[in-house]
Amino acid sequence: MPTTTSDRQWPVPRHSHALRMEWNDLLFAHWPVSAETLAPQLPEGLEVDTFEGQAWIGLVPFQMADVAPRFVPAMPWVSAFPEMNVRTYVTCKGKPGVWFFSLDATNPLAVRVARALFHLPYMDAQQSIRWDGDRYHYASRRTHRNEPPASFVGTYRPVGDVFHAQPGTLEHWLTARYCLYVANGKGRILRGEIDHPPWPLQQAEWTVETNTMLEPLGIPCDGEPHLLFSKRVRVKAWTNQRVDR
Repeated sequence: MPTTTSDRQWPVPRHSHALRMEWNDLLFAHWPVSAETLAPQLPEGLEVDTFEGQAWIGLVPFQMADVAPRFVPAMPWVSAFPEMNVRTYVTCKGKPGVWFFSLDATNPLAVRVARALFHLPYMDAQQSIRWDGDRYHYASRRTHRNEPPASFVGTYRPVGDVFHAQPGTLEHWLTARYCLYVANGKGRILRGEIDHPPWPLQQAEWTVETNTMLEPLGIPCDGEPHLLFSKRVRVKAWTNQRVDR
């Protein structure tokens, strides 16, 4: 496997990070969609990012672990929980990042802290992840009050050797994202920086029983998705900063 230690496109912030976390057993499921379909669902100030003219929308189930402020020990029942996000890719002032349509999680404290402090659209859900050898059985049902229902039940597993995506490839474009964007209550765009080693990726396969996670967006995603798996990556996250227009 390549020994690359970083594939960041810009330096990390000079000030210290605020949070640490570990992302485990991730599946990246992506469908091509038209940029014209996505654009009306983004706040002013963000533009749809595309790869060779094609926009993408992603569904990412995984397991959070060791989520805590810097220098604070992890806490049982608080620092580890399943999560599933629906996301697309955007740019703001030329800087590429991630825009989350939803982040479903089974930890009610994490949901409320993330919504209040980071302006992220976290939502309560009943979730489970079960391991069977190299297979991951994942189930999620949104329960958040006044939010549209959405569910997922499926099994996924990695196949093939571990690799690091090379710049210029679709796999790199989809995964090498080192910031996220949110909009606060006044519609102002904020950027949150993150940092981690390059993703250790594998090809993946899945079997889906139920998937209505994209239905609240009204975005049709036909056909089989592009699938990738990553076993683990350790992450640092900084507080969100306002992006000046």
